[in-house]
Amino acid sequence: MPDRFTDQTVLVTGGAQGLGLAMVHRFAAEGARVHLADVNADAVQEAAGKVAADAPIPPVPHVVDVTDPVAVTGWIDGVAESDGRVDVLVNNAGIIRDNRVEKISVEDWHAVIDVSLTGSFLCIQAAMPHMKSRSYGRIISFSSMSWRGNFGQANYVAAKAGIVGLTRTIALEGARHGITANAIAPGLIQTPMLASMNGPARDLLIGKVPLKHPGEPEDIAAAAAFLGSPEARYITGVVLDVDGGIGIGSSIR
Repeated sequence: MPDRFTDQTVLVTGGAQGLGLAMVHRFAAEGARVHLADVNADAVQEAAGKVAADAPIPPVPHVVDVTDPVAVTGWIDGVAESDGRVDVLVNNAGIIRDNRVEKISVEDWHAVIDVSLTGSFLCIQAAMPHMKSRSYGRIISFSSMSWRGNFGQANYVAAKAGIVGLTRTIALEGARHGITANAIAPGLIQTPMLASMNGPARDLLIGKVPLKHPGEPEDIAAAAAFLGSPEARYITGVVLDVDGGIGIGSSIR
């Protein structure tokens, strides 16, 4: 459905690379005016240029630190003023600072929570009034299969579990205003991070996936495009696992 987002405005944080860039590609290909935000000025400009070559409407790059409430409000209010609307918000920005809990510094704890969880909260808080004014909105926030618990990721897991609670609450608050809120929990996705792992460790992880292969960024983009579309109007407050079945749990076989 190449025109599902014609005349719609879509905001994507962490849009300069990886899953964020794949989603920018997908939303733009389906006719959206996409505003991608990232803290890396060079990367976000380069990403927008790549997508513009094939997009019906060139995406608009923005340098935004999602942990800065003034910057976030200025960005989203500015988009609403220029486009006259905010239809879809994708909270994708996130970082990792992995370590065993006794070795996580306070700085690394706050850094992960601030970007992934507080950043999502700030973007939602800024976008909600604009969505309410039009009685329509789609909010998609990124959790992870790790939200259930993962060794050596106390800060990351806390942030991603927080996204689940935040999403469910926003779903309740937004429902009467025509706003849905859902989360996506990716599993093992073919990203530079996965590729950088040593072979045996990577193979061990992939071997635990029932489908026996990692996902592609495009799989995540497809899920986000569905949840962000009018077709998903009766879906809210859910966590969509896009993980090849690894979230099901261990099999006795």
